[in-house]
Amino acid sequence: MKLEILQTCPPVIRDFLTYNETIKGKSSLSVEGYFLDLQNFFRYILTVRGMVNKETPFEKISITGVDLSLIKTITISDLYAYMVFCKNERGNNTATRARKTSTLRIFFRYMCEHTHQLDQNPALLLESPKVKQSLPKHLTLEDSLELLNSVDGANQKRDYCILTIFLNCGLRLAELCSLNINDIKPDGTMVVTGKGNKERLIYLNKACMTAIQEYLAVRPSEDIVYEDRNALFISRNHRRISPKTVQHLVKTFLEKAGLGDQGYSTHKLRHTAATLMYQHGEVDIRVLKDILGHSNLGTTQIYTHVSDTQIKSAVDANPLSKVHNKK
Repeated sequence: MKLEILQTCPPVIRDFLTYNETIKGKSSLSVEGYFLDLQNFFRYILTVRGMVNKETPFEKISITGVDLSLIKTITISDLYAYMVFCKNERGNNTATRARKTSTLRIFFRYMCEHTHQLDQNPALLLESPKVKQSLPKHLTLEDSLELLNSVDGANQKRDYCILTIFLNCGLRLAELCSLNINDIKPDGTMVVTGKGNKERLIYLNKACMTAIQEYLAVRPSEDIVYEDRNALFISRNHRRISPKTVQHLVKTFLEKAGLGDQGYSTHKLRHTAATLMYQHGEVDIRVLKDILGHSNLGTTQIYTHVSDTQIKSAVDANPLSKVHNKK
């Protein structure tokens, strides 16, 4: 947990965050997200209760004084009023409000069921706004090839390897950055540590194995920071490569490939890998679930969408498609 969070977080919320990071195995990014959501909520509560100076900007309101006595006064009416505030005053879209709803439900369930600090859970009946399910944005096969062909520069072998693993294995950004050399096994498999520190085994195809071998041949071996000496991908500062560096290099080569203005990102490369495997490789959805490290099949089923070409082919395949009116 970041020092900044520890310094600005009241004990009752800090305990919740610590529980999720250490016991539930949530990633540091998830824990930081919980904090920001709760900070925003309690800033609202302090404001409507008249507990802060009216001239204090919303983003400057301190929540260090939030304690159990205040939390016990919160009702479901407060929660719904906060959602209205998020929509009308903060301009939060449906997806953002749904995420904040989820954080509040997790927090109050923890307070009520896990630590028994609350007798009643005010968020028990809190409903989440319905989020429109949109198809995952992904690169086409042709776009993917253009992206790989655009890679050049001093770190060409490393960057090509990173993009190859993204596009073939569908890793999350944090999973790729956390890879160690010993995660690549001699039998052509790779151990990936995903959400909740859950490990999964991914079989590497020829493209991945070749890219990894070519990168390892030029990977820096000297002057690497001691705690990062086992990291697979090394930055120019001789440290484990950071998520920001990976995001930057992906953005750079997307632009070089003429794809920079289409909203693609590292996570879209994960969507691309899943979509290509499902549409072109005819991978079973249950197998795809294991490759991506999803905890339930429902999350993976978004990739069962079909392209316009497939829809047209299906209609054209109808045995009545060539029957004409003879009258």
